[in-house]
Amino acid sequence: MIIAPSILNADNLNLKENIKEAVAVGIDRFHIDIMDGHFVPNLSFGPQLISDFKREFPMTDAEIHFMSNNPDDLIPAFVDAGVDIMELHYGAMSESKLNYWLDYLASNGVEAVLAIKPDVQADVIEKFLPKIKQVLVMTVNPGFGGQSFIADSAEKIKQVREIVGPNMPIEVDGGINDRTIKIAKDAGADVFVVGSYLYKNGNITNQVRKLEKIIK
Repeated sequence: MIIAPSILNADNLNLKENIKEAVAVGIDRFHIDIMDGHFVPNLSFGPQLISDFKREFPMTDAEIHFMSNNPDDLIPAFVDAGVDIMELHYGAMSESKLNYWLDYLASNGVEAVLAIKPDVQADVIEKFLPKIKQVLVMTVNPGFGGQSFIADSAEKIKQVREIVGPNMPIEVDGGINDRTIKIAKDAGADVFVVGSYLYKNGNITNQVRKLEKIIK
């Protein structure tokens, strides 16, 4: 079981300190949302943040949640910046392009992940299984932090687990807190993106410990 803090909800002016506190409590993967204002109606970070992150935290995985329909320019830039894991959305590009970029990631030593939004059927995953190491199930509509966990997400997670089998990790992203993390775990998830719950409720260490007790 892995907790992956989403820095979208961190304090940008104290981002390094927020990350250091989470690393000190045992976090070794951070979820970094990349949004360009087209595929989703929000803007976030660029490749420079990844370079800076890997310089300061070289032993910690930078996981990019790529919410953009401009892969040709941006994916190579993030790979060059040092990304470890990259999650590409079904529907953000044609299937032929998605196949191309999943291959590109693998050939460049980046772990390739397929992400699906709430309105995407689970069975689209099947044709991409040979090229991915993980599936990301969105449990909110992508674009903004602080949303509530969509009630029927547990059923989607169960469907994905049936498709990918027992060994491929399933990550969930959106509305994860001390209540919904158990719902997601019981449905078959084993990687949990957590944003607002960690960064908007006081001490990060305490929040991580609470979640770890629930998913043990």
